[in-house]
Parts: sequence; C-alpha cells; structure tokens
Amino acid sequence: MKCSVIAAALLAAVPALAQEPAASPPDATAAKANAAAPSASDLLFEQPQMRNAPAGATLTYGYQRRSGIAKGPFGPPLDDTIKLTLEPGKTERDRNIAVEMFSGANRFPAGPFEEMPGNPVIPLFLENHLTNLARVLQANPRYLKLAIRKGLRDGATVTPVKVDYNGRSVDAWQVVTRPFAGDALAQRMRGMDNMTYTFVTSPDVPGEIVSIEARSKNAEGGELLEERLSYDQKAG
Repeated sequence: MKCSVIAAALLAAVPALAQEPAASPPDATAAKANAAAPSASDLLFEQPQMRNAPAGATLTYGYQRRSGIAKGPFGPPLDDTIKLTLEPGKTERDRNIAVEMFSGANRFPAGPFEEMPGNPVIPLFLENHLTNLARVLQANPRYLKLAIRKGLRDGATVTPVKVDYNGRSVDAWQVVTRPFAGDALAQRMRGMDNMTYTFVTSPDVPGEIVSIEARSKNAEGGELLEERLSYDQKAG
C-alpha cells in the first residue's frame, strides 16, 4: 500500500463538513516562522520518512490511553506498543513494513504495507483513535475524519521545536490542530470539541515520527481523553 493512498484517506481535497473559528492575526515573528515552515500535510504525509530507517530495523512506539469520563466509554487505561518491522522495498527509500498493533489480548490485525516511503504509524494511530471516538460519540466516523482532514490541511500551526534524541538536542517540527473547535455540531461532542492533536516530527529520528497526541479536557481541567504515541528510543 502506497503512502499516498493512506494520505488521501485523510487529506484528499473534498468539501469539509466541520467549521473552524477565525484565527487571530499573527504577530510579525509568528508570521515569519509560519512562512518558513513546511505545511502540515507535507510533513506528515508526503515526506519519505522511512529514508532514515534502515531495512532490518524494528521501530517501536509506546502507546497510552487514559480517560476520565464516567463509566469509561473508552475502556480501561491502556499501555501497549505498536511495532513496525522494516524490510527492503524496490527503491532505496521504500520499505515493506510488517505491523504488530498492540500485544496479547489487545492485538488486532493491521498491515502489512508494501513499498512505503512514509511512516504508517500516523494513519494507524488516527484510524484507531477515530474508531473509538466515533463509537463513544455515536458519530459518523467520516464526519470526524473530514474535520481532522480539514484541520490538518487548513487550520494547523507548524512551529520549530527541539527534542532529545540519543542524548542530544535535535531539530523537530510540531504540528498542532483543533479541528472540532467551532464545529456546527460541537454540542454533540460531549465536551470534546476542544480535542487538540499534536504531532512532532524530526528527520534525525528513525521514521521521523517522534510523538502523536490527541487530548481533550473538560472545563475543570479533567482529562476527557488523553491518547499518546511516542517513539521508543531504547527499543528502536
């Protein structure tokens, strides 16, 4: 499966069903930074992220999910891993990728992916997240997907940051979007219309994906949902 096919599932140019609030005018410094920054869609879905991950390697990502909603509709807290095992593709930058999506009783089928220049852990995380979110909200998953698609395409903030990798500070990009803010159906989201998605990428980290987070809090600051994936440097 090609990376562009997966990217199209989230970023294809179709009419968006979710509305977004007007952004405040950026100051000169922010405007200059945004002008120099790559687009969120390019960073997350168009870059050949596997170019720095050698064939034969296994990339391991720690996954955590927590929810403070009464009766736990998202299920009990979950701590698990997602593992990607890389084999050579037809070109130097492509990989054939086997997936171990969680472990033990939590495991479910995912992949494999063939001739992938990009990192499939992004769509794997988002599809799993959207499945659970749509179930809890009793919402159409396509509606939620379109809102996230529009948020990443039109409403994301991309800023340069530093992350620690192998005991040193390396350059990275942080992508942040709140795709449901101001949505016409926000009242149906059980307070989760403030869901914030944060992606961190770095070309110095194998597979380039440092972390992904989906997080929503209630008015009192309690966690409605916190879902996070992080590259495990020790495991590889």
